[in-house]
Amino acid sequence: MKFQVEDVTVYFPYDHIYPEQYAYMLELKRALDAKGHCLLEMPTGTGKTIALLSLITSYTLSKPQNPVKLIYCTRTVHEMEKTLAELKVLHNYQVKHLGPQAQILAVGLSSRKNLCVNPTVLAAENRDSVDAACRKLTASWVRAMAAENPNVPTCEFLEQYEKAGSGAVLPPGVYTLQDLRAYGKQRGWCPYFLARHMVQFSNVVVYSYQYMLDPKVAGIISKEMQKESVVVFDEAHNIDNVCIEALSVSVRRQTLEGARRNLSKMQHEIDRFKATDADRLRKEYNRLVEGLAQGGNLPLTDTWLQNPALPDDILKEAVPGNIRKADHFVHVLRRLVQYLEGRLETENVEKEGPVGFVASISTHAGIDQKTLKFCYDRLHSLMMTLEITDTDEFLHIQTICDFATLVGTYTRGFSIIIEPFDERMPHIPDPVLQLSCHDASLAIKPVFDRFQSVVITSGTLSPIDLYPRLLNFHPVVSRSFTMSLTRDCICPMVLTRGSDQLPVSTKFDMRSDLGVVRNYGRLLLEMVSVVPDGVVCFFVSYSYMDGIVNSWNENGILKEIMQHKLVFIETQDVVETTLALDNYRKACDCGRGAVFLSVARGKVAEGIDFDRHYGRLVIMFGIPFQYTLSKILLARLEYLRDTFQIKEGDFLTFDALRQAAQCVGRVIRSKADYGMMIFADKRYSRHDKRSKLPGWILSHLRDAHLNLSTDMALHIAREFLRKMAQPYDKAGSVSGRKTLLSQEDLEKMGESIADEMLR
Repeated sequence: MKFQVEDVTVYFPYDHIYPEQYAYMLELKRALDAKGHCLLEMPTGTGKTIALLSLITSYTLSKPQNPVKLIYCTRTVHEMEKTLAELKVLHNYQVKHLGPQAQILAVGLSSRKNLCVNPTVLAAENRDSVDAACRKLTASWVRAMAAENPNVPTCEFLEQYEKAGSGAVLPPGVYTLQDLRAYGKQRGWCPYFLARHMVQFSNVVVYSYQYMLDPKVAGIISKEMQKESVVVFDEAHNIDNVCIEALSVSVRRQTLEGARRNLSKMQHEIDRFKATDADRLRKEYNRLVEGLAQGGNLPLTDTWLQNPALPDDILKEAVPGNIRKADHFVHVLRRLVQYLEGRLETENVEKEGPVGFVASISTHAGIDQKTLKFCYDRLHSLMMTLEITDTDEFLHIQTICDFATLVGTYTRGFSIIIEPFDERMPHIPDPVLQLSCHDASLAIKPVFDRFQSVVITSGTLSPIDLYPRLLNFHPVVSRSFTMSLTRDCICPMVLTRGSDQLPVSTKFDMRSDLGVVRNYGRLLLEMVSVVPDGVVCFFVSYSYMDGIVNSWNENGILKEIMQHKLVFIETQDVVETTLALDNYRKACDCGRGAVFLSVARGKVAEGIDFDRHYGRLVIMFGIPFQYTLSKILLARLEYLRDTFQIKEGDFLTFDALRQAAQCVGRVIRSKADYGMMIFADKRYSRHDKRSKLPGWILSHLRDAHLNLSTDMALHIAREFLRKMAQPYDKAGSVSGRKTLLSQEDLEKMGESIADEMLR
């Protein structure tokens, strides 16, 4: 269908649109017009992705004189593929209506592991090994050797791509990772380097958050992007954690032992070059004296991870004299490793700011702040000079230089925390030194400053006013949309007590109470006897889930549950969990029904959908608070309180409830779907906790469902399932609550829809 949103003609590939999609487009268009940033919360299963893509591509088509580029960031490769598949449908529709002028180039970009087509490289196990195997075949010095000696192995796909020169381009179209691999195989070109090259010419780029937020990767991939770009962070409820992880580094004993091995190998290589090719080391020294640390523009195949500090904080000056010589630099790194080893020998928890830590390094190891700042760039230069290709073996020394550069660059927003053991296992010595970033706004600031519009969107962004404070920006539009439904297909309930009227909660002093464990077991047992198909349960942690399942097993509750449905459990092993999920789906498909026991903040809670019969009920056992005694969390809470005036309790509750909402939101993936949500903890009945749930869940949470016992919840579940079994009016034309709008409806109703959908 084709309709107007103010002065933009939107091409939408389906015959009907939801009212909230139209309202979402309207707000998004206002943000683009204002060239500002926006925060938009839209319920799950209401077509957020297609609404975003339709509006932004149509916006570009309507303003051909200043086209905007769309950079769409997703969390997982699976989400990336889904987004590109939606875009393909949209692109075909636009080309059908507008002809060749609507053609665009859209590319998905991922790591070599997901794009490589060379079988010898793909044989490597993990991502780092694939990168190293690729470098061994494609580094400029390897190719130079191969030109002289044909027995040196190179990558035929890269050679063909280089041979094609400027002719190696992608024709217009939408390319998923699968399409890129197929095209690369067909032409004999390397899909990874082809995609890297085409990113700067594409109208739409879809890639992972890290490519935009992690300075080490963003420095290579995203520095080419023009300012007139719209950056979208989809499923962005955890964006503050991604920003913090991008600037945090952990150093363990294994890291330091690995770094020592790396340094010995480098010293060996330096000595070898001194004997055979001393001129190369001298050239590097001269280049560093002149201040050209990276040696001009490197070939695309040699590009390394960039400096871990943010672009504006990197010193634009020559490398200090004391680390210009390769020998001297290796010696400085040895002293640094030795100092860190000494710090890990502690028996008490230590916390220090970067300024004090740098002063201590200077006193004990004789390394000043400026030298620390240059460690990463100097290491990069040395690895290039020594022609090191097996980069996966040198990850340890890279981590140490990462750490040194960040400690030397930042004076606030960070803490160095040294823990001699994990508090949950105090008898096992496992010392770790962590440089932890507390300020999420640091990593995302360059993105806000550089691009004209940044869109942060998800199904759970409540309370929406906390995100601008955490990320330190001013959105021009900040909106939360409700869900238009012809029937109440969501049934949230708060269960505060068991059928014996004893309160249930996972509060620390109550969680191991046998009464609570028994009541939780009885609740699940009663529910599996009335709810058809799939039931999903979320627990607050792996250890709590293990404990409670053991108790149920001893009490015979698990055996009774198994008479109604099969039980599958998420473990920390990805392969096991994937197998459990496949079998869970099979059990639901064949009508046997199944229960899936999972953990909030785990892989399943973040990325797996339990739509249709795979999830008719989700039970959230307890409130998934973070481990509140964690030293890193306490340091972050202190920083948030002092810098942004965010109270500890507010942040912890906000964080726990966005995770709970993320878990229960897994059951509703479209409007034809239906499902029940049980929040099983007495604390959910308190207004200060409950009010932080997203609006689209709260609007269906009736007062009568706020303080239930197991038998009352069972009665409500029976009623709800009976109601859902009745035929219903999908478009809402009979009840007067229209939930599917045609082109004529839009023309008639126009702006009034948007006002209705905003709360």
